[in-house]
Amino acid sequence: MHLIFLDSVMSESEEPLQARVKALEEEVTRLKAQLRGKKDEGHSNKETVATLKAQENGGTKKKEKRVFDFAAHPRRHVVLRLAYLGWQYQGFAVQENTDNTVEARLFEALLKTKLIQDRQSSNYHRCGRTDKGVSAFSQAVSIDLRSSQFSGLGVIVPDGVEPKTGSETGTKAELPYVKMLNRVLPPDIRALSWSPVPNGFSARFDCQSRTYRYYFPRGDLDVELMAEAAKRYEGTHDFRNLCKMDVGNGVLQFQRTITSADVQPCEPSHPSPDDPQRLYVFEVKGLAFLYHQVRCMMAVLLLIGQKLEAPNIINQLLDVENNPRKPQYSMAVDYPLVLYECSFNGLSWISEPEEESHLLSSLLQHWTQTAVKAQVVHAMIHGLQSTDTDKAQIMPCCLMEGSRQRIYRPLLERPRCESLESRIQHFVKRGRLEREEGESGEESSAVFRGKRSKHSHHGSSTNQEEAQDDLLRLTNVPLHPS
Repeated sequence: MHLIFLDSVMSESEEPLQARVKALEEEVTRLKAQLRGKKDEGHSNKETVATLKAQENGGTKKKEKRVFDFAAHPRRHVVLRLAYLGWQYQGFAVQENTDNTVEARLFEALLKTKLIQDRQSSNYHRCGRTDKGVSAFSQAVSIDLRSSQFSGLGVIVPDGVEPKTGSETGTKAELPYVKMLNRVLPPDIRALSWSPVPNGFSARFDCQSRTYRYYFPRGDLDVELMAEAAKRYEGTHDFRNLCKMDVGNGVLQFQRTITSADVQPCEPSHPSPDDPQRLYVFEVKGLAFLYHQVRCMMAVLLLIGQKLEAPNIINQLLDVENNPRKPQYSMAVDYPLVLYECSFNGLSWISEPEEESHLLSSLLQHWTQTAVKAQVVHAMIHGLQSTDTDKAQIMPCCLMEGSRQRIYRPLLERPRCESLESRIQHFVKRGRLEREEGESGEESSAVFRGKRSKHSHHGSSTNQEEAQDDLLRLTNVPLHPS
């Protein structure tokens, strides 16, 4: 009886409570709808304001990126001096099959800093073309860069462009080219300095000489014999047997002038002159070099240093009358080779002390890491040596491409490569060379000229040959009957 009464009381008290909850839920729903309405109204108002502003600005909602107006700025013809460690790159010059080249990184930096508009209009020339894995201490390129100057050596002012107030000559410094480039270049490529030059100046054609260095350990080499043999390279010779004949790219002349060639220790005051781990350098200076010429020259010197060949082999290889076809042999490896210097007359190099300090700090850090690793390997070598045996010799074959022959075969007894005439005929058939009749109209007086690559740009050189005059590249080559 009591339970029935209690249930009745609870049922009567729940009815107003449920009604109250229902009323509150309806109120919440109404408030949410009202809030959504205000948001939609605000969004609509914002869109209306944005549309009105866009109409006032020409009908676009989003502001377009401003295009840099190169025509509003002067340009300046300069020579840039560069240094790079080429071990991780596929060479200096741009290539069609890869963008992992030093030159590709350089142009990325030039475009990013807005120093040039594009390569085609930059009046670009390189001094030397280094191969895959080859480094440079002093590479040089000539190019037109954006300038802050309106007068001075190499300055080109577009028509209709006048200096702004306060930018007259002498009141505004030139753009900090070295700093601008080094901020965006990879750490193993650095701009060192620059020099203003006349508008017709070319880093390629106005270079007075190029110097290469090739570093190597003494090992069991007869370095004195190598030094004596290196002198035989000096003078003007036909180096077709000491290079890769790049006939397909129009390289038809192989005479080059070597002004000096020598083998010297890197540290003349070394405490142990006969130490097999003492480093030496082959330094060669010339007016211009052929494709892989220095590495082929070094390969022959290494054979002489091992006493596998006599120094006279150089004279025989340079005698193209008696040896017109190159013997088959491997080149020296790439990583010890450095383009050490490109020489010019009358240039005033401008450097930036702060950038020199940054570069020196970076190189010292790199040297520390490399030197410590070298010492670790050196300690392991000594740890493996027995106390009653001689020091382990550094095998010079480590600096030669390919595998070492178990039984050495002299160079002049080896199979020969194709002759120059045969290679010319091959590329004529493929359409890479053009054949022209000589003045007499006879077959024996026919001459050949290299075709310009469809990928080459006006004002820039992209052929395989390293920094040589176009007159040499396209010089007439008579076809001698074999």
